[in-house]
Amino acid sequence: GWGFQFQSVGFVTVICLLLFAVALNLLGVFTIGLRLMGVGGNLPAHAGDFLTGVLAVVLASPCTAPFMGAAVAAALAASPVIGVVVFAALGLGLAAPYLVLAAMPGLLAWLPRPGKWMETVRNLLALPVLATCVWLGWVAKLEGGMDALALLGAGLVLVAVGCWSLRRANHLDLRDAMEGRAGLYRAVATLSLLAAFVGGAVLPPATLHERGSVRVADGSSAYSPARLAELRRQGRPVFVDMTAAWCISCLVNERVALSSQSVQAAFARRGIVYMKGDWTLRDAAITAFLQAHGRDGVPFYAYYPAHGAEVILPEILTPAIVLDMTAPTHK
Repeated sequence: GWGFQFQSVGFVTVICLLLFAVALNLLGVFTIGLRLMGVGGNLPAHAGDFLTGVLAVVLASPCTAPFMGAAVAAALAASPVIGVVVFAALGLGLAAPYLVLAAMPGLLAWLPRPGKWMETVRNLLALPVLATCVWLGWVAKLEGGMDALALLGAGLVLVAVGCWSLRRANHLDLRDAMEGRAGLYRAVATLSLLAAFVGGAVLPPATLHERGSVRVADGSSAYSPARLAELRRQGRPVFVDMTAAWCISCLVNERVALSSQSVQAAFARRGIVYMKGDWTLRDAAITAFLQAHGRDGVPFYAYYPAHGAEVILPEILTPAIVLDMTAPTHK
């Protein structure tokens, strides 16, 4: 599946800790480049650029909406050669602004001149990163319960200690440096960061009894293949919503469209059963359902009328789209 790594509470925790360290860096708590405490000095010049791109893709993969769904599904279902071509095209899309500036340096004259304003922008960029940490903490709690949230909090404290120690090590005066205090601070930083990330990585996977964590709209029921088949045999119309707590597009669609009063009233009036599949944790039945429809990720929406073939809805919903495609006269 696409975005499956977010089904692991350990992965969610480690990414949250990493982004928290990024936010502290943007706030100026510590400054570091390719040389992380002396590690990485022998890496190629563009290794940092490559790893930044990897991080961007990892964070972008929870949702395939609105334009990536068909491309990703086609890439994963096609031959390896076609798959590599599709994902290479996605990578070129991410890199396009930088490639354009590199190919046409004259465009740099249109950019603002460097100045103190860059430090302010750098600090402001930490705010959305911290907001992402809050969201990931919410996901970790849904997947692993309060124990996972408590361990994540402890990890955040350790990351803060490690980053502060790095700052102290890099800003010691000559006397303190000669007395070996820089080495002490670097040792504290290393142990703190190592304990935080190793502890987050070995969090036990969430168990099945913790499922059902995603907030559901009134009147919805949990997805199951047997239940869907039974409703179809009875001639009942069914709306299937495949979602996950870590999918922002899914949550927006639910809040804007599926939970709206007009849609809920129409479902009740038309006798439509609203069935929700929670893919926050690994679920073989939901994975099979997605793959049967040529999809490898969420969001995914399908409407089964009382009589007739299923209708696949787009990945970005509005109340008007849902009402139109579930109307008795829709063809």
